[in-house]
Amino acid sequence: MQLAVLGAGAIALASAALAASRGHAVRLWSPSGRGTAGLRASGGRLTATGEVTGVFELGVAATAAEAVAGATCVLVAVPANGHRAVMEAVAPHLVAGQTVFVSAAASLSPLYLDRLIGPCGVTVAGFGTTALTARRGADGASVQVATLRGACDVAAVRAEQTDAAIATAAELWGARFVPAESVLAAALANINPIAHTAMALCNLSRIEHREVWPQYHCTTPSVARLILAMDAERQALAAACGVRIPTAEEFFRRSYALSAPDLAGMMVELHARRGGPAGPTTIETRYVLEDVPFGLVFYLAQAREVGVAMPVTEGVVRLASAAWGRDLAAMNDLLPVLSARGGS
Repeated sequence: MQLAVLGAGAIALASAALAASRGHAVRLWSPSGRGTAGLRASGGRLTATGEVTGVFELGVAATAAEAVAGATCVLVAVPANGHRAVMEAVAPHLVAGQTVFVSAAASLSPLYLDRLIGPCGVTVAGFGTTALTARRGADGASVQVATLRGACDVAAVRAEQTDAAIATAAELWGARFVPAESVLAAALANINPIAHTAMALCNLSRIEHREVWPQYHCTTPSVARLILAMDAERQALAAACGVRIPTAEEFFRRSYALSAPDLAGMMVELHARRGGPAGPTTIETRYVLEDVPFGLVFYLAQAREVGVAMPVTEGVVRLASAAWGRDLAAMNDLLPVLSARGGS
């Protein structure tokens, strides 16, 4: 199978390595053009360590059109704040029969892509989270794959296409994909917005001092309680929207095969098992600048639509905006275009 990966960060490189390790041909495209410089310098050879090991020959595309030409599948693997631009760049070049996966379905971005392309025979599906976790090497031609998740929610924009999308994803990246009830369910299933924001807010001084801090060890019982408080509101939102999503504890348990009975204990177990990863060391971190606008702010927009109160989540957004000195809600460039066309 020919896979086009749009992006050149850790998840993009790790997803490319995993697919290549399973015998698939992979071509990458960096929206900025800078992300693939290391791969070009290495002659397209990507070195993977950890849960995926090997040196893989990848293609490197100069344009979005070149990246998706002849591809069976396309993976959008850029931060959520890049989804709109990447989708607008690639939409004119998609053709019938292709399947596009969005990793992950933040702020209903798969719905935006589906609207851009219209009924053209392309399947668009969103992941509830990334299928793996990874760290990109400084050389841009290596990646350390830390985790292959035990489960990843998937839903196609058109529900009848979900089973086929899951089968395709499993062929590329292994049998770790489970059906979500809808793209909305997949978008709400991602634990990152509530977990990452709580970790970052409660360890902000460490971040600003650029300390090396193990994020699971520093997700103490108090931080876990904040995560669970936001999770309770997220669960209430999902119920009001008529969908079922994993709780925070279910998410961690199935992703990492954990046995601890509660979230605080799971953090202890993860730290004992893995040590890391280290938390952010700059306030220019996706833990806030991506996960708040495209996660928590998205939740609040949905909550207004269905009349659900989310006071803790709203307070966290206000606190993060004050601490970061930015209007984080205004950074979501998907909500305005989806709302304008009835998607929010």
